[in-house]
This record gives sequence, structure tokens and C-alpha cells, in this order.
Amino acid sequence: MAGDYSSCTRRKFIYNVSAAVGAGVVLSSPLFSKAAHFNKSEETYTVKQIMDMFIKDVPGGVLANTVDTLKAGSPDTKVTGIVTTMFATIAVIRNAIDLGANFIIAHEPTFYNHADDTSWLQDDEVYRYKVKLLKQHDIAIWRNHDYIHHLLPDGVTMGVLAKLDWQKYADEKNPNIITIPPATLKGLIMHAKAKLNIERVRYIGDPAQKCTRVLLMPGAAGGQRQVEAIIKVKPDVLVCGEIQEWETAEFVRDALAKGDNLSLVVLGHIASEEPGSEFMLNWLKEKVPGIKATHVPSGNSLSFL
Repeated sequence: MAGDYSSCTRRKFIYNVSAAVGAGVVLSSPLFSKAAHFNKSEETYTVKQIMDMFIKDVPGGVLANTVDTLKAGSPDTKVTGIVTTMFATIAVIRNAIDLGANFIIAHEPTFYNHADDTSWLQDDEVYRYKVKLLKQHDIAIWRNHDYIHHLLPDGVTMGVLAKLDWQKYADEKNPNIITIPPATLKGLIMHAKAKLNIERVRYIGDPAQKCTRVLLMPGAAGGQRQVEAIIKVKPDVLVCGEIQEWETAEFVRDALAKGDNLSLVVLGHIASEEPGSEFMLNWLKEKVPGIKATHVPSGNSLSFL
């Protein structure tokens, strides 16, 4: 889902190297392993205690209306290990089981709609299989979407900036606005693909166009919001997660026909927000170092021919 496009201050975060495990790539840090060894704590935490700790860091605290609820399991479950991910897919759940983790913190829905309404899925075999798997292994799932976007600065945006190595170029008041050294649109795209491990992206614009002012909007901000941001910020390029093709893409196409210096790069929703789950991983390692935390990328659901 969309990041919170608002003014905020910069932070620096350090991200971990990746190692292949099972069905996906699992991120863990050798430094963390040593820290856990030397700083081992006998203290235990429940699912609710960890949720409450994160919410405490969010300005304003508990949100009145939020999708960030437990999707499976009990808040009183004693946590044995944590997995962070974008989507709590069946493959990710199996990875969590193999890792001995019983708490998954996912950024996006578990049951195929924004509110995780399952009333229409009760007789579906895919849904029932997933629920049974979670119950068999006493796994809790918490969606952390609204809260991480309400951090100041936005945790997902800061995770993406770190992954792209753009923290130093981000505006101090609004890190969604980045001023990079002059680069071609093609060069910018190649950089994003390499840093975010993306096979292909969609774009509008001249690959030779010079880009300096970048507007970064991870996730799915929505067409009107994206267009309004373009009008206000006047970037050389909008780099976003996903679009509705009949909205933002058509605005950019007309802007180009008018003669504006504007391009669009569509990274894909998962690729554009995955670093937010790595941000969550680092938060856990700082706040609850005695519990093993692992990032398991859910990967792209779509393939390319």
C-alpha cells in the first residue's frame, strides 16, 4: 500500500547482507548473531508486547482506524522467533516454521483484500489450508502497514532510500524528494534494478533524458495523489511502486507531449516496499535483541516472459 507522503526528518539505517534459504532469500546479519550471543537475555516477550513497543514509537500512538491487526494467532503467544516480510504467503509461513519462528510481521494483507475480510473465503480450500497451517504451528501474524508509514520519518521510505543508497540525496524536510547527481533515465533505472533486485521495470520517457530531481512514492499511492505530487514537486522523474495505467501513466504521457521534462518509472509494488520489512528487521534487532529475527522476502508473485 501507499507510503505516507509527508514532511519528515532523515535517519540513517544499516542494512544486512542476504543469504539464500529455502524458497526465498533470508536476510540476517553476522553482527547480529554475535550480538545475540553476547547479549543473550532471559527476558521473553509476547506478541502483544512487541506490537505495543512498536506502536509506542509512532507519533500519536494507537490509531483509531487501522488495518494493522492480528490476522492469525493470539496476542498472548510467547515469541520464539520473528519473521518480517511483505506478504505472509504459504511459502513464507513454511520458511518461518523451518526457522522456528512463531510470529510473522507482514506489511500487506494475509487474506487477499485490504481489510483481511475473510467472510467470503470460508469455503475456499486455499484459505482453509493457510489457516490450518498457521493453527497447526501456533503462528501469529501481525500486519504492520499503517503504523510503519506513520513513523516520522516513514519507515518504508527510509528503508527504500537506504537500499538505493540515496539517503544523502534526500531532502531533510521531505525525504520523498531526492536530488541525485545528474544521470540518464536509463542509468537511474539500471541503478534501481540492481539495488532492489528487480528483473524488469515499466517506464515512460526518453532513456537518454537527464534526471536530477526524483520524486519517490513507494507502494500504491493512487493516481490522483501521484499526479498532485508531480504538479507540486515538478520532478524530472516519478519513481513509484504501482499505478493504475489509465491515470498516472496518461498524465505523464500528455506532459511529455506538451514538452515537459518528466518520466515515470514503475518498480512494482513489492519491490518498492520490500525494504520497509528490512527496516522492521533492524528495529526488532535493536529493541528485542534476545529474539532471533529474520527477513524472508515474499518475492514477486508475477513472472516476466
